[in-house]
Amino acid sequence: MENLPREGKATAKQSGCTLSRRKFLFYSGTAITTSTVMLQIPGVLQAKEARIATYPHKLIAKMTDLKLDQPVAFNYPDDGLNSTCILLKMGQKAGGGVGKQRDVVAFNTICTHQGGPLMGTYNAEYKTLGQCPFHLTTYDLTRYGIIVSGQAYQSLPQVLLEVKGDSIYAVGVMGLIFGRNNNLIG
Repeated sequence: MENLPREGKATAKQSGCTLSRRKFLFYSGTAITTSTVMLQIPGVLQAKEARIATYPHKLIAKMTDLKLDQPVAFNYPDDGLNSTCILLKMGQKAGGGVGKQRDVVAFNTICTHQGGPLMGTYNAEYKTLGQCPFHLTTYDLTRYGIIVSGQAYQSLPQVLLEVKGDSIYAVGVMGLIFGRNNNLIG
């Protein structure tokens, strides 16, 4: 019992401390030097320039031709696989909406979960698209196409719209279209 240290005073071996001040300073200096050298090498740990996609401007419809809760089908950004979309006048303000009431929106009609077709599943009462016939995913079109229920984990791709006079143009897509690694493939 005489060899035990007093309470509150532990030795380095007893406290589990394995890093001396000398080792700490050595490791810190090594880390700082490595970071500095890595920043000097071209192409390593440097910001990359953003790529901006240039989508085609496509005339979709005339504002005066739209009817409340009547979807207008079109293809965008091309006529390729999974490019089916709908344009809607919903009668209430919607995220990403255009027009005087901000109630005109457009969305891709392919489910983001496993590519189920959503054409013809618009619910005017709840302003939703779905249920997907594969796994019952439903999307809220008033809130940027977010998922209401189901298996999907990404919002529905929203077609960006621009109004010039009475004409409505599709000018881009917000989100990745199912089955593509790039929205601008042909």
